[in-house]
Amino acid sequence: MITFGSFTGSVMGISKVERGDVPDGCVQMVHLQNEEGTLANFIVSPDTYVLNQEMITMGDIVTGYYDASAPMILIYPPQYPALVMVKQCPDFKVKVSHFNKDLVSDDNRLSLNMNPYTRVMTTNGQMFMGHPGGHDLVVVYSPSTKSIPAQTTPYQVVVLCQ
Repeated sequence: MITFGSFTGSVMGISKVERGDVPDGCVQMVHLQNEEGTLANFIVSPDTYVLNQEMITMGDIVTGYYDASAPMILIYPPQYPALVMVKQCPDFKVKVSHFNKDLVSDDNRLSLNMNPYTRVMTTNGQMFMGHPGGHDLVVVYSPSTKSIPAQTTPYQVVVLCQ
């Protein structure tokens, strides 16, 4: 099971990464800097899910999600293979986590109340045909309760089928 870590910052640059296993130009390094001045680099490959296929450009505020339990090279700034990239939008919040069969996130901070209008899909935009519980999910939502865990009816749920 993946333990998701995240880093949010402003895009300071985007550069091409040469990798022999993918065609030239298909992998980029996104350089982020947060409000405290801390830097992090994300490797965005064809395997990275970018929410709503948003184009990431200089100056955007984005959150990169990575596997915090995976081995990493010890360099500064840290360099993470991006699993999910989300461009910040004031209209919604995003939670990337493993959700149990009862649709509660692994950190017990968010509980999902699904309804027939919630779009549940795979990373390629197709309808997900099963129950989203027990999967790693990208949850797009806005209003939530102040309870613990907070409860919300999400707008969109993307199942990370790995």
